[in-house]
Amino acid sequence: MRYITRKSMKIRESGRSSDYITPSFGFGCLYKCNYCYMRRHVKTGLNIATNPDDILIAIENHSEDLQWPKMPNQTHEEYYTYDFSCNEDFILHAKYHDWRLIFNYFKHHEKALGTAATKYVNNKLLDYNADRKIRIRFSVMPQVLSDKLEPDTSKIIDRINAINDFYDAGYDVHINYSPIVYYDNWIQDYLDLFNTINSTVRDDIKDKVLSECIFLTHNEDMHQYNIANDVDGEDYLWKPGIQESKVSQYGGKNIRYKRHIKRKYINQFLSLHEYVIPWNTVRYIF
Repeated sequence: MRYITRKSMKIRESGRSSDYITPSFGFGCLYKCNYCYMRRHVKTGLNIATNPDDILIAIENHSEDLQWPKMPNQTHEEYYTYDFSCNEDFILHAKYHDWRLIFNYFKHHEKALGTAATKYVNNKLLDYNADRKIRIRFSVMPQVLSDKLEPDTSKIIDRINAINDFYDAGYDVHINYSPIVYYDNWIQDYLDLFNTINSTVRDDIKDKVLSECIFLTHNEDMHQYNIANDVDGEDYLWKPGIQESKVSQYGGKNIRYKRHIKRKYINQFLSLHEYVIPWNTVRYIF
């Protein structure tokens, strides 16, 4: 764990999970998910910003120039959405942050809503009423896949159960299907996952629980690291026969499913999803 002064206050446009991405309150992750893009940059450990007030001031200055009222879009009908957890699992790391300061900022902001994806059920956050101004996106995948690709994270059934609890506590709660990974039994496993979600999420909140769907992008450097360190699950992630190279906007050598193959997988995923849980509106998929 390292505590640093965050110097870069750049706010980036997103347009998918959120409208914007904030400067990093934390950089890195204490989980060891073997597909994680952050671990391409920080293999171990976590940096925590000691100046969260400066980050909030940067968000405030940015938001002042935004048109109001906002034009509705898929991120939110009313508020501008800021992802404050893009470079870490903030919900996992909350005890290292002044999380109430950050949550209160978004809770009382006229224009902004804060959003964070997580693989951790942090029940210590349940005594805070976010007034629907903090969105928590619980990442899910079939448990058999989670066991291999994201060891020591919260069990998938616990994340699904938490949807009801966090909604009742006042959070805006979405599902984050990420990464979606192709493997031999993926259709059956996702069918089981969707059935579990359908039977667990309460009927009275189903129309409030939206989702985002992100197919796997892997990285050549991370692949080499996983092989060198005998990390389990690389056979699920590195499949050159059905993948193609893509250089990221930051210069990384990534690999993703070939476009025509990915389109087939997307159609299969959406058809199954629509069949079992049509109430779980898909915000976007790629």
